[in-house]
Amino acid sequence: MNPSTQRLSAEDVMRDAPVIPVIVLHDVRHAVPLARALIAGGIRMLEVTLRTPQALACIEAIAKEVPDALVGAGTVRSAADAIAASQAGARFAVSPGFTPALGRQCRDLDLPLLPGVATGSEIMMAQDEGFKALKFFPAVQAGGLAMLKAWQGPFGDVIFCPTGGIHSGNAHEFLALPNVACVGGSWLVTGDALARSDWSSITSLARAACGLKQ
Repeated sequence: MNPSTQRLSAEDVMRDAPVIPVIVLHDVRHAVPLARALIAGGIRMLEVTLRTPQALACIEAIAKEVPDALVGAGTVRSAADAIAASQAGARFAVSPGFTPALGRQCRDLDLPLLPGVATGSEIMMAQDEGFKALKFFPAVQAGGLAMLKAWQGPFGDVIFCPTGGIHSGNAHEFLALPNVACVGGSWLVTGDALARSDWSSITSLARAACGLKQ
């Protein structure tokens, strides 16, 4: 199936590869070559965060020019963010927290959402709205491996994408947990690599990330 027409669920997004890169782009000229570099390394779910004025333009460029990519929007905090991301061509959304209003807007847009949670109450709120594929954020700061292990009992039907404090040195520990489908991390796309247009190193990091969970 062509990725540009593939219907996605949040679980599809989380199970596609071991790592979802968390991407901050300040220059739209970097968007397309970056996406191609990540795809060359086996990563096609790309979270472009809405943290810069160029973010929506970058999402639009990737959506239009890199058909093998499945570009999503990160740092989605409101219904307006979700609408803007969808209009730019985002195929999924990732939020740092969760509100029922955001969940309902994403559902209305048919935009898969990975809602951010950090407590048991937040997990239950997300479940009340029909979400069971969740982002654990900020993962390390909010309890890390110990918290995820504790959640396996009461929330055994939930899968997580821990994000925040995850890097190449500890990602494998998180991925070894049965309730972790993938991790989110910024180490695949550093500001230095973008500044140098060092696409080959990004491809190498993506390839290494794909080997983290066999």
